[in-house]
Amino acid sequence: MEKAKISGLALGLVVLLAMPWLMETFGSSSSLSLASRILVYSIAAASLNLVLGYGGMISLGHAAFFGMGGYAVGILYAHNGGDPFLGLIPGSNHLLVTLPAAMLLGGAVAALIGALSLRTSGVQFIMITLAFAQMLFFFFVSLKAYGGEDGIIIRRPNEFFGLNLRDRTTVWYVVLGFWLIFMLALWRVIGSSFGAVLKGMKQNERRMAAMGLAPYRYKLYAFILSGMGAGLAGALMANLMRFTSPDMLHWTKSATLMTMVILGGVGTFFGPLLGAAAYLVLETWLGGMTEYWQFWLGLILLAVVLGTKGGLVALIAAIWSRLTGRARG
Repeated sequence: MEKAKISGLALGLVVLLAMPWLMETFGSSSSLSLASRILVYSIAAASLNLVLGYGGMISLGHAAFFGMGGYAVGILYAHNGGDPFLGLIPGSNHLLVTLPAAMLLGGAVAALIGALSLRTSGVQFIMITLAFAQMLFFFFVSLKAYGGEDGIIIRRPNEFFGLNLRDRTTVWYVVLGFWLIFMLALWRVIGSSFGAVLKGMKQNERRMAAMGLAPYRYKLYAFILSGMGAGLAGALMANLMRFTSPDMLHWTKSATLMTMVILGGVGTFFGPLLGAAAYLVLETWLGGMTEYWQFWLGLILLAVVLGTKGGLVALIAAIWSRLTGRARG
């Protein structure tokens, strides 16, 4: 089983590295931009999965951290070569500056929202996270200095070691590099003692508290890490689209991320990646066929979620189990 997992991971990595060549071979090089978006959204979905799937915290406010990451890039770009932001923070168009800034901002906002919302649970927690996200959404809609509801156009992507980030292939490998770093860091967090405590609190919070562990503190740390991951995704998306707007903070974006997590498999490591891929591919394919694509997408999502009882990860595991069972038979 372990050999099969290692072989699967190695094969997946080879496919990701060869993606530009595969796209060009099959005559769909323009789909490389879609593949880059899938990786970025999978980072945001995996960040949500950390608190939802492993910590049992149902958050409808993760679009706030995603959007803050995007606005970190947009605002720093707007002040690049001009007056400092708030008279203190100089603008920048360098990826190694904007990405850490986006992660810090996402983590700071998550710390603020989490410090207040994690004092509640259940429906109250869901509604408070939703309320905070909508407050930030309307704040940026009213912020005319940065485009208001029209957002900020980023005319040039961030600079990164002199690479041409207008080239799809270059962008793919840059996004893939950050995706790999993020996934390795997430793997370490989930596999650590911190991750074990988080999963234990999802199962029985009272028992973990009786063991002397502080649920509030661990949940807050997880919420902050999740916000930093979503901020990273938002910054990468702003560079991909060369645009950021309040739509990145709207509650529907939070719902989209949650749908990706549920579709792929809640509490599974690669579920958010599969969910993001399935969601965006279906959205693109159905959108090109009919203007009522959302109706058909909803039906497909319902069929997958209700039929698999564990998302795409469970479906793939079931298919693999049958194939290996037949091979042995």
